[in-house]
Amino acid sequence: MIGISRRAILELSCLGFGRVALNSLLGSKPLCGADSGAASAIPRQGDLRPRRTHFHPPAKAVIQLVQNGGPSQMDLFDPKPELSRLAGQPHPDGVEIHQPDNANALLPSPLKFRQYGQSGMDVSDALPHVSEIVDDLCFVRSMHTEHNNHLEGLNMLLTCKIFPGRPVMGAWISYALGTENQNLPAYVVLRDPDGYTVGGKQLWANAYLPALYQGVEFSTRGAAIQHLNPTTVLPTGAQRENLNYLQQLNAEHLRARPGESELETRIQNFELAARMQLEAPRVLDLSRETATTRTLYGLDRPETAKYGARCLMARRLVESGVRFVQVMTSPGQPWDHHSNIRSQMPKIATETDQGATALIRDLKQRGLLESTIVMWAGEFGRLPTTQQGTGRDHNRNAFTIWFAGGGFKRGLIYGETDPFGYRSVVNRVSVPDMIATVVHQLGLDHRRVQYPYGGRMETPADVTVTGAQVVGPLLDNPVFG
Repeated sequence: MIGISRRAILELSCLGFGRVALNSLLGSKPLCGADSGAASAIPRQGDLRPRRTHFHPPAKAVIQLVQNGGPSQMDLFDPKPELSRLAGQPHPDGVEIHQPDNANALLPSPLKFRQYGQSGMDVSDALPHVSEIVDDLCFVRSMHTEHNNHLEGLNMLLTCKIFPGRPVMGAWISYALGTENQNLPAYVVLRDPDGYTVGGKQLWANAYLPALYQGVEFSTRGAAIQHLNPTTVLPTGAQRENLNYLQQLNAEHLRARPGESELETRIQNFELAARMQLEAPRVLDLSRETATTRTLYGLDRPETAKYGARCLMARRLVESGVRFVQVMTSPGQPWDHHSNIRSQMPKIATETDQGATALIRDLKQRGLLESTIVMWAGEFGRLPTTQQGTGRDHNRNAFTIWFAGGGFKRGLIYGETDPFGYRSVVNRVSVPDMIATVVHQLGLDHRRVQYPYGGRMETPADVTVTGAQVVGPLLDNPVFG
């Protein structure tokens, strides 16, 4: 056995299960080694420097508009005349009941629909602004997911698994591509300053990826970045000397604890913070925008100002080279309409409609839309039957999302649901398929973006389990290798 390492012995013994056990114990520690073979063109990284893609990408950044709560597809984008014709009658096959106060009685939409644009896209009167830009959008009516609870649904939307413990899409993309601006984070989260959505920081977690790739919260109220500047004015050069000394202490601490992701990230974040002190105030100062732009985003109206400001800041961030921006709605579950759709839905629709539309228009007029993917999506849809007489319960079997820019086809309506809007039935698209498609548009083969964890190579869409596929018909020029 001379010349054979202990690792080789474990690999050769017990049909290889020894190595599996070792990998499981080591988890994501660097001792596992980087996968630098042909299976992965992107080895494990520990910085945010820009990296090569697998093929020439149409897009280089993503703005993810998370519509937490479960927007109702048949009250926004997918009208169903059968609901009106058979109003009050039972669904012929019954539906999957999530909460006990549901009635198996078909509920017509209380909102009015019209067709817009050359694409003839149906949009309800809840979204008058989005209806004006439908020919720039790519609608997917045939989404489906795996769980009817909000947190599990959001986990699925962002990680392709219903349980916590996997990196979100933004973390995977930051890990795989780095960022174009080393003076700003690769992945920025813009939440409502009044509070968190259900799930909180779990919705931008790095999980087993190095902590450097988690989302960094910025604010549109008060200081955009908390604790970026000293609370008291320091003498010239003092802060730089403090950082240098802190760097020495952290480096010594790290040498004794190699592979500690949190510590490595803390060291890099101190340096990033120092660089951000020069660039971030310029990028995040919305007062630099013209009055016309501020009005476009609805910053002059209290009901649209907060969300509009987040959308405007998202544009400024991708314009400055940030790779991934995640924009959240108001706290809680604002699209969760178990009752009173007619009176309650217009509130969140009004809050978000103008800002999302302004974002598309602004990116387009600045020549940024083709290189930026904008994604509007909730965690699931709603049932065609009534809850509490005037609302709808959760539905994992069908929902609608839309994309703009980044090489997604314009004016496309993809997929269909059944006559009641309960199930996706034509050209069904799973959440892992959606993640694989977004990653593809950034120039990455999702199967080759890998990270070793728990004894196997993990991927953004968990392809070995989900069988995720890029949805080519959504794209102008898909590349398949």
